[in-house]
Amino acid sequence: MQEPTFLILTALAAGPQHGYGVINDVQEISGGRVRLRAGTLYAALDRLQSEGLVAADREEVVDGRLRRYYRLTGDGAGRLAAEAERLRRNAEAASTRLRVRPAGGALFRRGLAGGAG
Repeated sequence: MQEPTFLILTALAAGPQHGYGVINDVQEISGGRVRLRAGTLYAALDRLQSEGLVAADREEVVDGRLRRYYRLTGDGAGRLAAEAERLRRNAEAASTRLRVRPAGGALFRRGLAGGAG
């Protein structure tokens, strides 16, 4: 799963939001690293809707403009949970390997330190 998709689903896990709210939430969740443009967000939301991961929740008119809210579906929550678990396991594996690295960071495993592998 691409990071923007993960972050969109994460933003919607807190409850229904309109597009601008999702854009702001994604930026906050990512610590400012991911800044979605409206076109990118709505293309992603359309794709996620077609996959059954998000659904339109409701619409309202604010200042003469239609504001559509989106929510995470049960399938979307399941996919997000599975991806979060996958990322957790990968991060744990990386952390474990970093803790057992020899001083100086040299790689002594067969085939990585040069020579015959």
